[in-house]
Amino acid sequence: MRKKVAELAGVSEATVSRVLNGAGTVKDETAKRVVDAAKQLGYVPSALAQRFALRRSGNLGVILPLLPKVNLFSTYYFSEVLSGIGVTAKQRGYDLLLLFREADEPRDYANLFRTQKIDGCIILGAQDVPTEREALAELKEGEHPFCLVNQRFEGEAFNTVDADQRMGSRHAARHLLQQGFRKICFLNGPAEYSNSLDRLKGYQQALIEEQVTFQAEHVLIGNYSRKSGYQQAVKVAELIRSGDVDAVIAANDRMAIGLMQGLKELGIRVGEDVALVGCDDSDVSRMTEPPLTSIRVPFYEVGCEAASRLLDTMTETEPSSPFEVKLPVKLIERASSKTTRTTTT
Repeated sequence: MRKKVAELAGVSEATVSRVLNGAGTVKDETAKRVVDAAKQLGYVPSALAQRFALRRSGNLGVILPLLPKVNLFSTYYFSEVLSGIGVTAKQRGYDLLLLFREADEPRDYANLFRTQKIDGCIILGAQDVPTEREALAELKEGEHPFCLVNQRFEGEAFNTVDADQRMGSRHAARHLLQQGFRKICFLNGPAEYSNSLDRLKGYQQALIEEQVTFQAEHVLIGNYSRKSGYQQAVKVAELIRSGDVDAVIAANDRMAIGLMQGLKELGIRVGEDVALVGCDDSDVSRMTEPPLTSIRVPFYEVGCEAASRLLDTMTETEPSSPFEVKLPVKLIERASSKTTRTTTT
């Protein structure tokens, strides 16, 4: 059969062997003739051979931050997003290649394409720092298909998929304000993440709408870990006891739960002495005491959308405009955001 394929493609049997075994170097045009001839004769080449012939790996890369002492797969955000990406990639005939990036290592994403390890990539945990911007600019200049999840860069047009983080914190603040709370503390994440900036803007927008003065000292910074929420409990407790704060919004559930634990140890009861709202609506938010009011963020759907949109662009013959997708969020009310304490107007 290989002889017939070689005759139809106008090449040697050795060339056919190299193409169908995925070994050696063959020009793209020649490799395609071999694959087409094999199909025409009913000789089905292996998936590896087809990928080699078309200069494709069949892998969709997912770039993740490598965080010491953190099991990413046990965190709600990463597990949900990765599940969405994985299911969608599988349905489209792609395998996932997980690539972990240390904080201080070079971000040479373009090299993954040059070495044909991946055909496209989705980047999680990107930060607005010069090295990240340079790496993404190189990807864009080289027309390598990529998508950012949960991160935007002001002044740059990159493919992005995110939830409507600004609307989420606006919903959280309005929920508290409409119950009479006026002294709302906001526990945010680092400014290197665009979702931190978006959530802060949503919080500020709600205050403006209700004619409540924004106070910069009511904004505290954590790093999205439970530990950072726990560490801020001392400061929050001081603000509560002095009468400067009657409610708190945390930018994710992990910080909210850490804060709840720390406040409990200091004798302050969430749901009685202070109201608390988280963000993510992770599984554990239903298990806290009291259950945590939270913004439901569709992370699984975010992963599905990112993979689907990116794979669509990878099949287009003409370059398309960058996409920016924001999925809706929803406030889930539970006992943590209602208190028996008298609120002030």
